[in-house]
Amino acid sequence: MELATFNQFLTAAVKNGASDVHFKVGSAPALRVNGQLLPVKVPALQPEDTTRIIRHLTQHSRYKGTIEDLQDFDTSYALEGVGRFRANVFRNKGHLGAVMRSIPLTVPDFAKLGLPKVLEKLSQEERGLILVTGITGSGKSSTLAAMVNYINQHYRKHIVTIEDPIEFVHQDSFSRVTQREIGPDTPSFAAALRAALRQDPDVILVGEMRDSETIEIALKAAETGHLVLSTVHTQDCYRTIGRIIGVFPPEGQTGVRNRLAENLRGTVSQRLLPHASGKGRAVAAEIMVSTLTVTEFIKDPKRTHELTDFLERNQDLLGTQSFDMHLAALLKSGQITRETALEAASNRADFERALAFE
Repeated sequence: MELATFNQFLTAAVKNGASDVHFKVGSAPALRVNGQLLPVKVPALQPEDTTRIIRHLTQHSRYKGTIEDLQDFDTSYALEGVGRFRANVFRNKGHLGAVMRSIPLTVPDFAKLGLPKVLEKLSQEERGLILVTGITGSGKSSTLAAMVNYINQHYRKHIVTIEDPIEFVHQDSFSRVTQREIGPDTPSFAAALRAALRQDPDVILVGEMRDSETIEIALKAAETGHLVLSTVHTQDCYRTIGRIIGVFPPEGQTGVRNRLAENLRGTVSQRLLPHASGKGRAVAAEIMVSTLTVTEFIKDPKRTHELTDFLERNQDLLGTQSFDMHLAALLKSGQITRETALEAASNRADFERALAFE
């Protein structure tokens, strides 16, 4: 696939609302639209096609090896007037392939993403740790970008983002935004975080909490007066606490648990669901805003599991909401169907009973 054809294909994919584009030898390219993976009616890709695609992706990237030696590689690709793409290059049965995630040129805001107003309040925090969680493809990067955008539009701060790769590009508004990419700008999240503490930051965005070293430095940054934003691949607040603490050896977990309890300002756990209109998707989010009770539940490992029930019992407390509460609201507003709501509910039977009493 020649460069002009490749760019035309990506342009058409964006116009058709594709979130991801798949290239694999032996199959036609495929687009993920509204959560469904749909093949394009063109001939199956040959090895020479995907090899040319990967050459386009790596030509101006940090990859310095040969195409023949390439096995797995993350990079980004920008197409002027169309958007940016996060790309993963891989081998499949010996042949090169790629999956590209579309990133809009315009940084989203909370209203466009369908996120509740409480995220504005969380973005106003002066210090502490805020975690956006969910499975791959649940919109975590978009939510973080919206938080950075909100801060950038309202406050005079220095925001440092550490990403792999850089996705949304932020232009300085009220704030100054420094964006660093793993590879071209810094060797690792931990190294960039350590350096960021010497760069006079007010807000630090860490693309992902991947290891104990990164988590340790992020906690230190939160403790020393910075607002730290990051992601974890978990489905709810309870599992998020467990994942963060579980990265550390048993002898160090009590200390990490206490530090996390004292510095966590909130978690936003989200999933993308099919929109009732059949076009696009709706964000359903569990939101936990830290309170004295939440802090105590995190500190006590025997009570951490009570966080989920706490959200159910204290809906609307400082913007707190359970996942099923948001499902009910989305259903009532017509954004999702009853079938979608029931399939996504944390407890289908309880959710159905709650609907019956409304």
